[in-house]
Amino acid sequence: MDAQPPAVRSAFALVHRLLHEGVADVVLAPGSRSAPLAYALAAASDLGHLTLHVRVDERAAGFLAVGLSRGASPVVRGGVALPRPVAVVTTSGTAVANLHPAVLEAHHAGVPLVLLTADRPHELRGTGANQTTHQAGIFGAAVRFAADVPAPDGRPGEERDLLAVATRALAEAVGARSGHPGPVHLDLAYREPLVPGVAAGIDALATPGPDPRGVRSAVVLPSAVPPVPSGSEPHDDAALLGAPVAAVAVPAPGARTVVVAGDGAGRVARDLAEARGWPLLAEPSSGAAGGPNLVVAHALVLGVDELVDGVEHVVVLGRPTLSRPVQRLLGRPDVEVSVVAPGAGPWPDAARNASTVLTAVPERWLDPRPGVPDPSGPAPGPTSGHATDPGWLARWRAASAAAVKVVAGATDGTLTDGPSVARAVVGSCGPDDLLVVGSSNPVRDLALVLGLDADAPRVLANRGLAGIDGTVSTALGAAVATARPHRRTRALLGDLTFLHDAGGLLRGPHEPHVDLQLVVVNDDGGSIFAGLEPGGLGETSEAAGRTFERVFATPHGANLAQLCAGYGVDHQLVQDVPSLRHALAAPSHGVQVLEVRVPRAGRRQAGLRLGERVRDAVRATLVADR
Repeated sequence: MDAQPPAVRSAFALVHRLLHEGVADVVLAPGSRSAPLAYALAAASDLGHLTLHVRVDERAAGFLAVGLSRGASPVVRGGVALPRPVAVVTTSGTAVANLHPAVLEAHHAGVPLVLLTADRPHELRGTGANQTTHQAGIFGAAVRFAADVPAPDGRPGEERDLLAVATRALAEAVGARSGHPGPVHLDLAYREPLVPGVAAGIDALATPGPDPRGVRSAVVLPSAVPPVPSGSEPHDDAALLGAPVAAVAVPAPGARTVVVAGDGAGRVARDLAEARGWPLLAEPSSGAAGGPNLVVAHALVLGVDELVDGVEHVVVLGRPTLSRPVQRLLGRPDVEVSVVAPGAGPWPDAARNASTVLTAVPERWLDPRPGVPDPSGPAPGPTSGHATDPGWLARWRAASAAAVKVVAGATDGTLTDGPSVARAVVGSCGPDDLLVVGSSNPVRDLALVLGLDADAPRVLANRGLAGIDGTVSTALGAAVATARPHRRTRALLGDLTFLHDAGGLLRGPHEPHVDLQLVVVNDDGGSIFAGLEPGGLGETSEAAGRTFERVFATPHGANLAQLCAGYGVDHQLVQDVPSLRHALAAPSHGVQVLEVRVPRAGRRQAGLRLGERVRDAVRATLVADR
């Protein structure tokens, strides 16, 4: 390899280090300046040392990497499970900028993307050279680590310097030291020549073994996650911001507490609710939506003041973003809020009302035995001084049962609408299956029906910024990462979300096989806005209705069947919910789109009527239980 150009030697050394540090998947978008990396990755892929995914659209490539990382099993190091990093390679120029949406999602969702962007050498920057712009630092505060790596020129020690920087970047990506994983960026300048001069010896360097030139692989093992740093408390009596977990008193078993499980909360949120006898308000992608304490359709149940006014304390895990009623509850001045936020990242507190921030759920909180001794004594815990109420959980369970009856009747398949489609999709999934859900109405429809029939499958959603972009690519990546016999991957998304990332369907003939069913709820536009303030204003006059239809509803009239045919993807138009259930139960192979057309007109009023029926049923149940 000494005979190879410096750019080629450097690229092969970097790919070698990626292999040593556990990177198993790399997504590549083609380009000229990134050719050294492309040759190195192709060699490693041909030898079976990594899986290479090629996409022509950098936006799709970035979100494919998000899905690959989120769907993959974690890497265990030092007894600690770390998220699996996935690398993305682009050429210079606008290719880099096209990664930005995926980078922002990964930043907010804690996904370890390793961004390897090729660049012109420093002497060409600012000179008007083709495809040259200021790439270093382009992602700003959205990355955990960034380095502007100069073009290799063959000087002694430059590979050692590159690999040291790469190791630091990978450690930051997985949060090995901080507990705060996320994207990292290496902007890699390369000078010509960019292609190998001779083929001999190239494959050998892609084979795992001792690093070239005697550079050791520096695997960074995770350390104990540091406590959350103290900040300015929102209340004079704010308790224990950043205090050790052991200093927090065990809340009284009967205290009027609810658990809010946002995106990524994990099973511990459900375990906590069941151990302490607290109601559970869980979002679909929380990983906690199930069990006897789950409050079904909690966004509607929270509209019953007679029940919700009794809440004194809320424990928040994950990042709740889905429901305005939940945010109103978290912002109430008479409610104490305890946030569990592992790692060194910011804790979720959009209402600026948290009085306690913990890095983990205290073990004593997870002990279901009554009267568990609390060695911390009378420390000022979040429920200190609150009266107990043994009937607290029973009232919430009764409210949930009332909601179940109403929502189940409204989604029994008689109507073909968004909630009924969501129920059919989740009902077709087994406990080992994976369901990727899009933003806007699909994730809210899913939140409405989870718990009606059975515990949810594993649910993934891009809730970092809750955008609709990249959802098809994310689902494809997750499907590849979770592929197992007898495990199915499905995605539930709206028509605009599907159209926004239709380019994600484009896959070359040499790409890894993937099985994925995409259920597209097509109401010819953005019906999410019907349930927001613009929808209400649009009903006030004919002129307001025209404005709403054009600039919010945005009808498109696209023919999804023809679009799928152009990409060579199987498409099936499903007429109603019973037909959808039949299609979901049938075997499928490859990528399949199941389109279900639903009416958009009346969505707002239907939602209002359902909400009122649920609230009436809950109130009647509460009166009967008195």
